[in-house]
Amino acid sequence: MTPTAPLPLLFLDVDGPLIPFGPTSRPHPTYGTAPGAPGTGANPLLNRIDPRHGPRLAALPCELVWATTWMEDANAWIAPRIGLPPLPVVHWPEPADAEGTAGQEDRDMRDRLHWKTRALVARAADRPFVWVDDEITDTDRAWVAAHHPGPALLHRVDPRRGLATSDYTALDAWLRRVADGA
Repeated sequence: MTPTAPLPLLFLDVDGPLIPFGPTSRPHPTYGTAPGAPGTGANPLLNRIDPRHGPRLAALPCELVWATTWMEDANAWIAPRIGLPPLPVVHWPEPADAEGTAGQEDRDMRDRLHWKTRALVARAADRPFVWVDDEITDTDRAWVAAHHPGPALLHRVDPRRGLATSDYTALDAWLRRVADGA
């Protein structure tokens, strides 16, 4: 990547990476917020978001983009909780919003391609990108490798623990390699 090239994109899901869920041997940790914080009372799982995610995400050499069904609500309720500014949001295509889309959706479901995969590759265009989600599979990785001309890292997070130090280490190392042109 040249010094004038835009930063890689990091497409970030919320449920799983930032809000851990699912069975664990211990209760999920919770984090307090100030009374009246955005989203307080709106979703009982918001208290599972570790506020340390914000500075760790902001330190990564990339452009952060919400890639979640929370859509704009991620900027209203989550970004302020973790100290991030409002981020760009991927707006998902409506099912069957274009001629022939319904048939493609059926094929993707049959092939087990995640419903976000095509939209994220289209949004990235030729830019390098990371996709952080808890639902990524080898099918998504193979499809991206075949359809995206630039570097891409599809990083699956264990939804029971969410983003951990090892995830940040892997993301940072990959992003720096791409920035260095390796």
